[in-house]
Amino acid sequence: MPVQPPGANTAPKPAPPSDWDRVAANQEFKDLMAAKARFIVPATLFFIVYYFTLPILVGYAPRFMSTPVAGVLNLAYLFALSQFFMAWTMAWLYMRAAARFDAMGKKILATLAVDKAAADKETAKEKERS
Repeated sequence: MPVQPPGANTAPKPAPPSDWDRVAANQEFKDLMAAKARFIVPATLFFIVYYFTLPILVGYAPRFMSTPVAGVLNLAYLFALSQFFMAWTMAWLYMRAAARFDAMGKKILATLAVDKAAADKETAKEKERS
């Protein structure tokens, strides 16, 4: 039986966390993802419902949708035109929210850069001790 050097049965050191592990564990990052979900999910659901309401109403309530509003302009035309304005409104709202998301992201990156610099210093100290 071969003789093993002292300490050969010790488990290897775990690998240091990757950059993604640090990001994913960061509470500010989790808050950013939650904030994005709070905006994107309801906005998407609203827009899908709004978009599909027109063909559903035209199909199931044609008399109602053909109600004249002004001359030959009926409710179906007004609803169809309103979808352009709704898309612009949703884009404007998202731009406002995205500005907040970007600010949160920049703060996270700054925090992670400081944390990484500290971790790199600690790693360098450990190497010097070895």
